[in-house]
Amino acid sequence: MYYAPEAGSRLSDFGAQWLGWDAEAGRRVAHPSFADLPLPVAQLTATPRKYGFHGTLKPPFKLAKGTTVASLQDHLEIFAGQQPAFRIKQVSLRSLGGFVAITPTRPSPELAALAASCVQRFDPFRAPPSDAELARRRIANLSDAQEKNLSAWGYPYVFDAFRFHLTLTGQLTPEVAANVVDCLQPHVGPMLSEGLPINEVCLFCQNGNEDFHILKRFALKG
Repeated sequence: MYYAPEAGSRLSDFGAQWLGWDAEAGRRVAHPSFADLPLPVAQLTATPRKYGFHGTLKPPFKLAKGTTVASLQDHLEIFAGQQPAFRIKQVSLRSLGGFVAITPTRPSPELAALAASCVQRFDPFRAPPSDAELARRRIANLSDAQEKNLSAWGYPYVFDAFRFHLTLTGQLTPEVAANVVDCLQPHVGPMLSEGLPINEVCLFCQNGNEDFHILKRFALKG
């Protein structure tokens, strides 16, 4: 369950072209050309391309036994109808620990509440992670609180550890990340001048090992 910019918006189109993957249409697209980037766009975006241009609300999960995509969509339709739309007033392009992303300039209580509700409300649809998935998460030297989140919710970075971001690159050195931010700022900055309208929750889907695509958008109507 992700946030994705409104279909057809400048930010949505930029994100699809930058990553080289249009999650709305479910197809590869040509990367834009930037003369001053330190590395080719395809190399910078190799990791986030798989997931599409998004901000996580509930981390990806496999469906629990006895649940279906149709039932999940029915519950999400009801849930979205109860949630109010809102706007993150200030967002910025910056480096977060080595990867470049678009993030809120300051914490958004409305966004934190929406993400927390998604994590809790739809946990019955989540199959428990495998031992291999748990081991992969634990490589990151989790704190005690993050370990508890992983055990309870299948992901360490939820609730107080939640940091909303729209990822644009994989892990980079600080110098390369700063260079990418400087290069993209003139192009991305104007798109962020009015903040991010949070009007929908998007259900993304992955078929096998394919890249994630948007299965359906659910309008927030509360």
